[in-house]
Amino acid sequence: MTQTVGFGVLYYAFSVFLEPMERELGWSRAASAGAFSLALLVSGLAAPFCGRWVDRHGARALMSLGSALGALLVFAWSLVSSLPLFYLIQAGLGLVMAATLYDVAFTVLAVWFRRRQHGAMLVVTLVAGLASTIFVPTATLLEAQLGWRGALQVLALLLALLSLPPHALLLRRRPEDLGLSPDGLPLAEGPEREPGDLIGPRQALRQGAFWWLSAAFALSRFTVVAVAAHSVPLLLERGYSSALAAAAVGSIGLMQVAGRLVYTPALARVPLGALACATFALQALALLALLGPPGLGVWLFAGLFGLTNGALTLLRAALVAAHFGSRHYGAINGNMALVIALVQTGAPLGAGLLHDAARSYTPVLWLLAAASLLAALAVLRSTTEVARAP
Repeated sequence: MTQTVGFGVLYYAFSVFLEPMERELGWSRAASAGAFSLALLVSGLAAPFCGRWVDRHGARALMSLGSALGALLVFAWSLVSSLPLFYLIQAGLGLVMAATLYDVAFTVLAVWFRRRQHGAMLVVTLVAGLASTIFVPTATLLEAQLGWRGALQVLALLLALLSLPPHALLLRRRPEDLGLSPDGLPLAEGPEREPGDLIGPRQALRQGAFWWLSAAFALSRFTVVAVAAHSVPLLLERGYSSALAAAAVGSIGLMQVAGRLVYTPALARVPLGALACATFALQALALLALLGPPGLGVWLFAGLFGLTNGALTLLRAALVAAHFGSRHYGAINGNMALVIALVQTGAPLGAGLLHDAARSYTPVLWLLAAASLLAALAVLRSTTEVARAP
């Protein structure tokens, strides 16, 4: 629930408020989208610290503080009237994303589950995959009824009520604190330490697999973030109505759920690296589907993009855990998140600048499709490096 609300309010709702904010405040697309780029950069810069904190102290204090700060900052966003203040607020929301979203949540799951780790991550991401399905239409409706300022105030209240209490009241540091091993087993029956647990954060940085995996998922995240920031105005430009654009973007979340359901049986039959490569290639195909005239292409885009985005979330977590173990998962995953952030940060601003220069989203779609194909090549190389690792 907290991941669903967090992604819905902090991440997916941003695209809904781009045009109404620009109309009222007179900002350009590049200027307003650049604030989201800043948020993503700050989130990535904070990720290694958050990962190390959770490895040592657990996630309870970090996620609780992040939830409270997030609600306050979303409310402050509703009052903004100057671009510098908007950038400052988005920078703060970047810290909130680093403290509350998937990187920290997956670190918690890696500590609490070993044998059932894939299942635990699947359950969380199945529900959180509905974030865009729920919150893009909800934010669109709230904006139409209350204006963008009123809509943000309602979302701030939802974030406070649905995220802060669970984080503060339910999270615990590790199963050993309750006399348990991972998966809820008694301590004497706990699983043996995974071989990857011997790999520390510094050793991981010296492995080629870490850098090729980082490159693959950084390129993919560049694509996903650009689409998330520009999805609604992109579809409006392609000739779709605002209602249809909201429905298509919202359906991406439903297809993310389907992608995660397909991922689990596929993983039993296909190696992780090959499955990731095929998924990146399908992501490129999804973007190319929008280059035709308005019609069924929007639903092909929404279906394929949702399927691939849903699977890639789990594939990244599975690849990191499979190669590096769970003992230092937070720190290693945080380091990878930093690399990813340095690349994905330019996505909203870069897409906005390219759109403003070309007066069209067409070159943006070609660029994002190329990035997805390069990600497929990078994950293939990472598979070779994993095989060579001692």
